[in-house]
Amino acid sequence: MTLALGIAAVVLCALAGALSPAIVRRLPPPAADAGERPADEPAPPSYPEVAASPWFAPAAALGSAGGAALVCLRLDAGWDWAVVLPAVPVLVVLALVDARTRLLPSRLVLPATGLALAVTVTEAVIADDRAPAVGGLIGLVAVRTAFWLLWWLHSAGLGFGDVRLAGLLGLLLGRLGLAETFVGLYAAFVLFAVPGLVWALVRRDRSLLKRAYPFGPFLVLGAFVGIALGPLWK
Repeated sequence: MTLALGIAAVVLCALAGALSPAIVRRLPPPAADAGERPADEPAPPSYPEVAASPWFAPAAALGSAGGAALVCLRLDAGWDWAVVLPAVPVLVVLALVDARTRLLPSRLVLPATGLALAVTVTEAVIADDRAPAVGGLIGLVAVRTAFWLLWWLHSAGLGFGDVRLAGLLGLLLGRLGLAETFVGLYAAFVLFAVPGLVWALVRRDRSLLKRAYPFGPFLVLGAFVGIALGPLWK
């Protein structure tokens, strides 16, 4: 039964990813100040343009299937699946959108956070073990607060969309444990910093370190690393 449910979850997540362009193209355009860029930097593509890219649907489908498979393999069936699996296609789509636009639309982040929070609260009410739900709520508040402070201190290096996304990831990882949360966030910063540093050294161009890059994809990838490797630290 668990295997059948896992296969069904992977297929449904892949289908959600494949159908995601229909949602992305209908996202409202961001506010004028949502993604301020240097004057010499070209404007990013619009959401409809991103959704129309021939690579978008296949990438979203494959990424969602892979993320769902990882969740099914590493997490226990039950509440963990109920909370984390619905967020997988959303996280993959957010990573793809942010990679192209350096924007994380709140129309995707907030509903996903609300759904995960609702399932988490339901778990706390009816489950015998409330520790995962409590950990998730603490992770949501702690991680979002930490990222809000980073944004407040240095908003040029971190967008508020990253703060919203960090809250969602704090909820998802926090319910799994402190190890998953720490590994997931640490991996995000390492994956973000190391390739850029290596590239700057190879090119011998220090100015590459000052460019702004989307952080959302690395937050999402780091979260999957936390799910995969976090239990090894317990």
